[in-house]
Amino acid sequence: MSLIIAVDGPAASGKGTIAARLARTYGLPHLDTGLLYRAVGVKLLEAGRSLDDEAAATEAARSLDVAGLSDDPRLTTGEAGEAASRVAGHPGVRAALLDLQQAFAAQAVGAVLDGRDIGTVIAPDAPAKLFVTATPEVRATRRWRQLTARGFDIGFEEMLADIQRRDARDAGRGAAPMVQAEDAVLLDTTDMDIEAAFDAARRIVETARAKHGL
Repeated sequence: MSLIIAVDGPAASGKGTIAARLARTYGLPHLDTGLLYRAVGVKLLEAGRSLDDEAAATEAARSLDVAGLSDDPRLTTGEAGEAASRVAGHPGVRAALLDLQQAFAAQAVGAVLDGRDIGTVIAPDAPAKLFVTATPEVRATRRWRQLTARGFDIGFEEMLADIQRRDARDAGRGAAPMVQAEDAVLLDTTDMDIEAAFDAARRIVETARAKHGL
């Protein structure tokens, strides 16, 4: 059995930072699956297509070039995040990206993936599963600080409303909704800084490794 670490959770919970650090710690490849959906959303927006056009979104997903996604500044905006949440609700988009994500998770060396449905759909047999969360207010504060530091003009109340809207959409969609896997360990980072959150996550992974003899 390979060490596959599934890190799920809502926006701005800290899951991406935690997943990246876990990958470095264990020497594993890392995939931020949210970037895939952000890239699909941005492709539609730049083509002038509606985010509600499932056929166009599915075609964009099928033709997606994943090279360089982690370095694309277009994918870090609030607009890209909102677009990702909307196109992720299309069953066709999720189906188009499923094989890519599962192939990444199936690498012999193991892998770390973060997203909304890693532990429930993409890698349900992953030996280490975390569901990272925090209160909407704390998550909105984190994202607001992140975006304003980059020069984006957005108010906190607008950011909070966006977080709450995305939570409702991600949890309520019919296709692979965001839910905590039954065997995932809940990690609430509301009162944690990143060092404390990472340490807690690492201990969760170490417990899973011991359990599975990895």
